[in-house]
Amino acid sequence: MSDAGLRIDRHGDVEVLTLDRPDARNALTFELYDALETAVRETTARCLVITGADPAFCSGDDVKQVMVGAGEATSSNLSRSPRLTPTADALLHTGVPVIAAVNGAAVGWGMELALMADIRIASERAKFGELFVLRGLVSDVAGIGRLAQLVGRENAALLLYTGAVIDAERAERIGMVSSLVPHDDLLPVALRLAEEIASRPPLAVQSIKHGLRKALDPDWNELGRWVSSTLADLFRTEDHKEGVAAFLEKRPPEFTGR
Repeated sequence: MSDAGLRIDRHGDVEVLTLDRPDARNALTFELYDALETAVRETTARCLVITGADPAFCSGDDVKQVMVGAGEATSSNLSRSPRLTPTADALLHTGVPVIAAVNGAAVGWGMELALMADIRIASERAKFGELFVLRGLVSDVAGIGRLAQLVGRENAALLLYTGAVIDAERAERIGMVSSLVPHDDLLPVALRLAEEIASRPPLAVQSIKHGLRKALDPDWNELGRWVSSTLADLFRTEDHKEGVAAFLEKRPPEFTGR
């Protein structure tokens, strides 16, 4: 494990990026965001597999570091220069195919991370949830710009509006994941697929990925600016503070629309 909590393992032309903070359910710190961004931008692999150290895939932001006491500073930064966040930019614009091997809970930005991959393979222990509404926030760009592509507008709205967490079987049924496999088979299956993709002509694969992006994706930079400016406003609300406080105090939130 690196100090930032990201482990990188090379398998021929495939790299496996493992979020490795299991005691924190692989929650994302500022350092881990930076390490993940750097790994994606600097990879020389032909295919990437992203997974988490059991028991979780990624539980989203480390609330105590990223949100608590940081809302005012974060909203100020976002309102000064609204933009697509650097880690999302790296994942959404890389020419390298990305497979998410979802081994456990993928919630909050952990679900965004899974959505930013080209292909999602889930173990039977996987769970998915867009929890942002429960913190009085909107999701990052993948929840807005990609979820409906995968599961349809109605299912996307249901997940985004409620913050509901769904299991792997339902995720496969609505088309969020391409396949559901036994937990112990997850990484071998993901590696076999990654190796198959890596064996194809890399320039052709990169061109196909670029074509899919042109045909299907929104303007991620424009959407990123909207998300960050919207978050700047929402970070200042009483509902956001209540959502975080309720989570930390393990009680139901009471939202007021302020």
